[in-house]
Amino acid sequence: MKLLLTNDDGVFAPGLITLASNLASEGHKVWVVAPDRERSSIGHAITLFKPLRLWNVESGVYPGEVKVWACDGTPSDCVVLGIEEIIPEADAVISGINRGPNLGDDLTYSGTVSAAMEAHFLGKPAIAVSLCCETTEMGHLYETAAKAVIAILNKFCNLGFYNSLLLNVNVPNLPIKAIKGFRVTKKGIRMYEEKVTKLKDPKGNMYYWISGRVEDKLEEGADVEAVKEGFVSMTPIHMDLTHYPSIEKLKRAGLEEIKIQF
Repeated sequence: MKLLLTNDDGVFAPGLITLASNLASEGHKVWVVAPDRERSSIGHAITLFKPLRLWNVESGVYPGEVKVWACDGTPSDCVVLGIEEIIPEADAVISGINRGPNLGDDLTYSGTVSAAMEAHFLGKPAIAVSLCCETTEMGHLYETAAKAVIAILNKFCNLGFYNSLLLNVNVPNLPIKAIKGFRVTKKGIRMYEEKVTKLKDPKGNMYYWISGRVEDKLEEGADVEAVKEGFVSMTPIHMDLTHYPSIEKLKRAGLEEIKIQF
């Protein structure tokens, strides 16, 4: 397959290099267009008010057959430039391997998932893949995530891709033999407690740090539960944000009868 790869951790991120190397070794044709620096949690930002630069990278860290470009824009910018300028005939776009999970509502912040969303908007099947390595006692097992992506791609090579595919994949940070299998899941729930930490600088001025402790709700059939139990989570997502049950409810409540007062 002809594959366009990107991420939000930067063009030299080990997860992206591992993924590109593994895909190339499987015989896939790989092009990389990725940010020149980390752009995590930037969401679906697109650059409109400054020019973008795109340059070829020849560093020796990627296999020779992988073609690599860096971009000074966002992950979504990279996908636009990658498809419009570099490899318009790409069969699919893969975003990742992200360092850290994109479970539950995290995907709304994620540059990794947003890059896959941009590919979806441009008519390409897309997979976002993240390694759930919030604790790093075993290091970052990117090889496990890369092998999981290859297994998913092999399945779609047999089934055939469909252009509306937008898949959010989360892989437990476990050795390959410890992975229990794959689950098709729904988006779960992650709650952040103590989200804002208030601190003072050496001059006594207040500043704020947004982070917080994560508390996962282990819902049956959800991505959070699957990863917790040692399974690779595959969540199909879509971009229709309409809350359909509210349409008739709001009509019955008389919202269409509102009059602007002059």
